Amino acid sequence: MEFRQLKYFVGVAEAGSFTKAAAQLNVAQSALSLHVRQMEEGFGTQLLIRDRTGVTLTSAGSKLLNHARIILDQVSRAEQELTSKVKSPSGEVTIGIPSGAARVMVAELLAIAKERLPRVSLKIVEGMSGPVEEWMAAGRFNIAILYKTVERPGDAEVLASEEFCLVGPPDQPPFEETIRLADLHAYPLAVPMRVNNVRRSVADVVALHGCTLDVRFEVDSLSSIISMVMDGKAYSILTPSAIQREVCLGQIRIVRIVEPAITRTVVLAVNPKDERSVEVNAVRALITEVVHLLAESGKWPTILPEVASASRSRVRASG
Repeated sequence: MEFRQLKYFVGVAEAGSFTKAAAQLNVAQSALSLHVRQMEEGFGTQLLIRDRTGVTLTSAGSKLLNHARIILDQVSRAEQELTSKVKSPSGEVTIGIPSGAARVMVAELLAIAKERLPRVSLKIVEGMSGPVEEWMAAGRFNIAILYKTVERPGDAEVLASEEFCLVGPPDQPPFEETIRLADLHAYPLAVPMRVNNVRRSVADVVALHGCTLDVRFEVDSLSSIISMVMDGKAYSILTPSAIQREVCLGQIRIVRIVEPAITRTVVLAVNPKDERSVEVNAVRALITEVVHLLAESGKWPTILPEVASASRSRVRASG
């Protein structure tokens, strides 16, 4: 017995004739007759009594009609519920975000999500990049913002790329707009622990070019590192997103690192078990939109993937 056959049988029984049912269902009368006959053969009993005036139900036909109406109603309810969920996602989505990215994007994300996804409850877990990456690998989040090196972005969706800068008090050297990688050793640094992705990204580039750093403090707290820099106790190496607020207030100054620049890629990772989740995919799309809005408005000094790709193409063309 097929779902379509149940629908046709109910249509014929309620219309009282094959002719009327064929017109209402927009199906050939011969096809309706064939399906009902196949059902009767399958059940081994007559369901309809046919005569010149139309059809009437047998005792077995009446029983089947009752069951068929219930089945069709349940299917209709399921379709409505699933369609409604796609149009208006609902549920809980947990997002892991490193402290730097959280400072620049969480407020915007929550504001837009409240308007666009009112039935989705967002839970934000902020932490240093190392622990966030570990927690995501352990399956604690539905979605996570992670940092990867440009050479190894993995399978995650690339959101943007950022450059690291030397961060220091506004009244302390260097007073130039840029500083060479080889000259960073002159500044005492407060940086995250060695397991932190930021620390690894910087250390890899520094080691590759045979340079050294004067690491005085290892602190796994972004707010503490920023406070130390503001108090003139140390410098640090961070991305503009992490200290955008303090830079705007004149509490911290950033100096671009050059020859070479140190970059990282910001990616969006989704827990494999949630890849088909309606609410998770809705939030995923919203995060991508928020990153674009922040980058284009200048609130997040970062480079979007298409811009970076175009830039690389121009370099290859000129070469």
